[in-house]
Amino acid sequence: MKIVCPHCFTVNNVPQKESYKKANCGKCKQSLLDTKPVELTNSNFDEVIVNSDIPVIVDFWAPWCGPCKMMAPNFERAAAEFPLKALFAKVNTENEQNLGARFGIRSIPTIIVFKNGREVERVSGALDVNSLIALASKHKN
Repeated sequence: MKIVCPHCFTVNNVPQKESYKKANCGKCKQSLLDTKPVELTNSNFDEVIVNSDIPVIVDFWAPWCGPCKMMAPNFERAAAEFPLKALFAKVNTENEQNLGARFGIRSIPTIIVFKNGREVERVSGALDVNSLIALASKHKN
């Protein structure tokens, strides 16, 4: 399966398994098991979405948004549950206004799940960690 490195955004081919002890990027050699959410921008968004065989769960947020700040730790905790099963990513709509407009983001936080390069689900409003885990579990490979 194709996995985008969370460090250098290189596409890697990784055999699909139930769990992984080790998986490193072929280019930068860093771990593909790193679950820290990646920052998506206009320049890397399409490449990550299209080249990920695992679901990409994107949090559209802004630095001034109170609910976004409250949800951020939950988003990171949920991401830790899905190494190589789902990629968690964030889009700062303040910096990436064209991505916010492109996806019709009207309220933040908004979570969009992309699978096979297409939007498959959208949820607006801050979610707790269990709701984020349930959302990711529903779409994981």
